[in-house]
Amino acid sequence: MSVKKFIVGSFDDEAVLFPAVKKVRKTGYKIHDVYTPFPIHGLDSTMGLRDTSLHTAGFIYAITGTATALGFISWALTYDWPLNFGGKPFFSLPAWIPITFELTVLFSSVGMVLTFCYLCQLAPFVKKDHFNLRSTDDLFIMAFECTEKTNETEAVAFLQTLGAKNVKVDYRETQWWLGRYDKEIKVFDKKTEVAAV
Repeated sequence: MSVKKFIVGSFDDEAVLFPAVKKVRKTGYKIHDVYTPFPIHGLDSTMGLRDTSLHTAGFIYAITGTATALGFISWALTYDWPLNFGGKPFFSLPAWIPITFELTVLFSSVGMVLTFCYLCQLAPFVKKDHFNLRSTDDLFIMAFECTEKTNETEAVAFLQTLGAKNVKVDYRETQWWLGRYDKEIKVFDKKTEVAAV
């Protein structure tokens, strides 16, 4: 179990959050994540996040689907069970284009959804710690990790000067686990850094 210490700041407005993220990065703090109730245009680049590689994965899945369709149809209709359709050649590529296209789209779409769910750790009964449940409603949350060099008092005061309404030091588990939110709540003891369920 990976429990880490974070400085967590709550913001009421995205106009205050956006410049705060820039200043936190310039200061050198390592931002763990920013949680917002709706997407904020340009926040990912401000946080220094790289572009997603999901489109590359989609291309690889699509090529796999194309190769699977062409390979199986070629094997089935030219080698395993060749049928004579009115004298047409056994290897009739134009007739296979619709099936090849459909399998390409199927592999690409299903593969990208599964990859997205894996990268975002989304699945039924998979739980992750929330720094503040209001981040899905009306609150903007910025959390950055504490290292051995981090002065907690200075970091808390720094976030308050940037406009954070509520700043606290929090212990959270960064991994996911199986369970249900309505049956199980994780509470961390700050001294032992152990989850008590």
